[in-house]
Amino acid sequence: MNKERPVNLDIKTISLPITAVVSILHRVSAVILWVSMAIFLPAVYFSLLSEDNFNGLLEFFSQNPLGQFMVWGLLSAFGYYMCATVKHIIQDFGHFEELESGKKIALTVAIVAGCFCIVSGIWVWA
Repeated sequence: MNKERPVNLDIKTISLPITAVVSILHRVSAVILWVSMAIFLPAVYFSLLSEDNFNGLLEFFSQNPLGQFMVWGLLSAFGYYMCATVKHIIQDFGHFEELESGKKIALTVAIVAGCFCIVSGIWVWA
């Protein structure tokens, strides 16, 4: 065993490359989408029971700040997941697989998804 190799186990000093951050956030957005289904699917079922239920849920998701935040979070997670999935499909076809081009497409995904989050926030709260 080589004892001269550097050991850096302090998480605060480790900086992940943009490709790793984009990949981790892709997985996080997938988890957010799956967990949100536990909230939104029963809400859809409840809204279909009567017109009053539908109007109550519509008011909650359009007027209540918590409901608006939930809708914005779902839209943001879906937008990020969609952008990162397109990146993975492009890379599966053999493009942007080198380190430099991989960093560029990862940065592009982060910028496009960030713009999508801003636009969906404006749409929800405006």
